[in-house]
Amino acid sequence: MLLFAMAPPLFAQGYPQGAITIILTAGPGDGSDIAMRMMAEDLRKSLKVPVLLVNRPGAGGVLATDSVVRANKDGYTLLFTNNAPLTFRPVVEPDTTRYDPLKDLVPLGMVSRTPFLLAVRSDVPYKDFGQMIAYAKKNPGVVRIATVGTGSVGDFTVDAINSLTGAGLTTVPYKGATPAVGAVAGGHVEGTAITMSALIGHLKSGALRPLVISSKYPEFPDIPTLTELGYSGNLIGVWTGFFAPAGIPAEAKNVLVPAFRAAIKNPAITAKLLSAGLVENYNAPDEVLKEMRQEYQMVKDFAKRAAPVK
Repeated sequence: MLLFAMAPPLFAQGYPQGAITIILTAGPGDGSDIAMRMMAEDLRKSLKVPVLLVNRPGAGGVLATDSVVRANKDGYTLLFTNNAPLTFRPVVEPDTTRYDPLKDLVPLGMVSRTPFLLAVRSDVPYKDFGQMIAYAKKNPGVVRIATVGTGSVGDFTVDAINSLTGAGLTTVPYKGATPAVGAVAGGHVEGTAITMSALIGHLKSGALRPLVISSKYPEFPDIPTLTELGYSGNLIGVWTGFFAPAGIPAEAKNVLVPAFRAAIKNPAITAKLLSAGLVENYNAPDEVLKEMRQEYQMVKDFAKRAAPVK
């Protein structure tokens, strides 16, 4: 009889019953960190439990992603990330990822998109993309580009530009967007390959000069894309989304998906996202998985066509 008198399993009481921890691949102040903190209060209200945010930057998002993949599959440890550790790092540096993003994670919803761009300090001697390429070729190793980490979208972007142009740009990895942008502003490097959300304030102030962008952005319509400059193909943009370890209970997913959607679609949050350089772009889990598969293959194909120039 004592066995039947024991408390029922956690999920018999309804999900959630305790604090939910969301691991962020971004460092404090990065674009996706800003987005998550905007939504956290909505989630706390709708889920009626504490929502704890833990920044775990480094290794291009692999550290945070791997920790969630290996977490308990109970719906209480989730991931908020950009696409770098999902569709870039596993292709660019497969030996550094122990997980299969298409099998070991389940999407809970896409949050936002932001263009990716290459920008330089306003005091460098080159004024546009073509001038930078010419300068880099004449001065090997002089043009240094900060990224948010080895194997990141920025690393891939610089490798792709080197392959397309033969410029020989040098990547300098940092642990997150804040130190990467700070390195440019401080004169330690000449430029950065990073998201619009990380740079929008510096572009508005004129401290940094944008040279090329992954897709047109209304607030800065004059920044050219690679195709506008005569190259084949464009840079790949960045998106963010929520994920859980594969195998979480259906009840948890059924609660989390609409909660995330409501937070993302909150007009006040949408406006705040845009002011931070992030465009609200909710996609349902099935759509996110489809895009992941397509982008994963696209990065593989692009990597084959444009082997990095070292």
